[in-house]
Amino acid sequence: MAGRPELNSAALSAMRSEPRIGPRFKPDLLEIDEEGVAIIAAEVDSIAMKRLAIERLAAMPEVSGVVDRVRVRPVSRVSDDGMRDHLRKAYVQEPAFQGLTIKEIVKGEPRLVREALPESTGEIVIEVVDGVVILNGTVPSRASKRLAGVLAWWIPGARDVVNGIAVEPPEEDGPINIQGAVRVALEKDPLVDASQIRVGVRERTVHLTGLVRSEAARNAAEWDAWAVFGVDDVINDVKVGA
Repeated sequence: MAGRPELNSAALSAMRSEPRIGPRFKPDLLEIDEEGVAIIAAEVDSIAMKRLAIERLAAMPEVSGVVDRVRVRPVSRVSDDGMRDHLRKAYVQEPAFQGLTIKEIVKGEPRLVREALPESTGEIVIEVVDGVVILNGTVPSRASKRLAGVLAWWIPGARDVVNGIAVEPPEEDGPINIQGAVRVALEKDPLVDASQIRVGVRERTVHLTGLVRSEAARNAAEWDAWAVFGVDDVINDVKVGA
């Protein structure tokens, strides 16, 4: 790890001190330059580890910005073409996106997937590069932007989602918006009975409570919350029971 050795060591300690990251965390690259810009590259097991690592790094007073190259290790590897196919179908079939034009970038060239109705309210542009989903375009609400990100995280093979979709006209954001987005994600997840889970949000921390039938459902609910754009932490107090 090059850059400023004393800061690199402090940054690594800060990330490892988070129990959900742990002492074995070893990024492939960690550098903090003289301007305080940190570059981190690693492969981790979950969105939680990725978000928490970036948050701990960005919270250091000496760090002025973070270049995030942390990727999530997928359960199975899928080609970029296969991922784009999954995401194309998900967006075309999503009722909330019926008013949006859908495009994709293939070998650097834009292609029209679906022209929206005459009263189009925006567009989503899909690109997949080495397992990383890159989203651009313009949508009319933060709810649409966040849903696009959640659906991208759900596709097989996703290692990261870079959500560059703009919201026009601009909207104020806050805990209630995040709460609504998490609720939508839970309701759309077939592994989760959303009626059994309560969602609270304070600032950008999501608190899940309730009772589900299996550990798989509990884990899926937490994953869904982490997949929502703007979430900094998830406290999972959902219980498993009959």
